[in-house]
Amino acid sequence: MPERRLHKDRLPRHVAIIMDGNGRWAEARGLERNAGHREGVEAVKATVRAANELGIPRLTLYSFSSENWNRPKGEVQELMRLLEQYLETEMDEVMRNGIRIQAIGRLDRLPPRVRKRLDDVIERSKDNREMTLVFALSYGGRQEIVDAVRRILRDAEQGKIDAESLDDKTFTAYLYDGGSPDPDLLIRTGAELRISNFLLWQIAYAEIHATSVMWPDFRKEHLVEAILDYQSRERRFGLTSDQVRDAPPEHS
Repeated sequence: MPERRLHKDRLPRHVAIIMDGNGRWAEARGLERNAGHREGVEAVKATVRAANELGIPRLTLYSFSSENWNRPKGEVQELMRLLEQYLETEMDEVMRNGIRIQAIGRLDRLPPRVRKRLDDVIERSKDNREMTLVFALSYGGRQEIVDAVRRILRDAEQGKIDAESLDDKTFTAYLYDGGSPDPDLLIRTGAELRISNFLLWQIAYAEIHATSVMWPDFRKEHLVEAILDYQSRERRFGLTSDQVRDAPPEHS
């Protein structure tokens, strides 16, 4: 089995996924687009379960982009309903498996009922430590950077930060989830080769795995395949291969 080929000591600490292909999956079957979104929820459940079983510490799912608000009203309403339903029905499993729920994005744009459900789940799971599951909601990478700059400017005006001391680490702290490790592995389903405004700052050195599998069909074996691809690569972070090979284990 492919899973047996995984090196447990070299698992990515943070996997981020662009979950693409729900609409095309449905259209290929003569179904309405929302049928693809409903089936996509099953893929979310299976992938969260698989990541937890494999020992992935952090999983970020691109669940609803800031641009998705421009989709037809009925589709947006169904996506919000499915999100609320997931947060309600999966809470027992989340707690049983020690999964901590977080969210990033302009969450103030979410419908009040959805936001309340999300806040409740975040609060209830805040002490869980087995895995962190992050939903990117009403999220856009450019917007995140703009929001960070606004916060930096406000703090600079109040004398809380000196512009000359601003560096990568300081800037990262102003992002939606500044304490999170950057993704080691970015997976995109659905055969497209775009970043789609997702974690633009954080994926500077992420390994990218694109698959033609549509999101509703994505399961544990596809996650394992992506991780095996990740483990087959040499991560150099700007160094040469010789430098990576000669580096102490903790720095390689």
